[in-house]
Amino acid sequence: MMTEFLQVYLPILVYILLIILLVIGIVLGVRLINAMDKVDKIIDNVDRKVNSLNGLFNIIDFTTDKISSLSDKIIELASSLFNRVIHRKNNVEESDDYE
Repeated sequence: MMTEFLQVYLPILVYILLIILLVIGIVLGVRLINAMDKVDKIIDNVDRKVNSLNGLFNIIDFTTDKISSLSDKIIELASSLFNRVIHRKNNVEESDDYE
């Protein structure tokens, strides 16, 4: 009697549970797709904002390159002048030694 009950109603119960599981999977899949669409919109928005700042970053990069180049030239000029002064002092001291 019990085995007849299990043979008849157990497959029905398993099918019902599988249908419920399938419906839950579909609902979760739809929610996941909606969440991915929202994330995609946010990423596009952030990408547009970052691209709008690229011009500013290019200007800053260009400016820092020019400032660096200018400071390198100033340092090179200062060191050149300093070497000339040191070289002249050495030449003057050497010429004083010979006299």
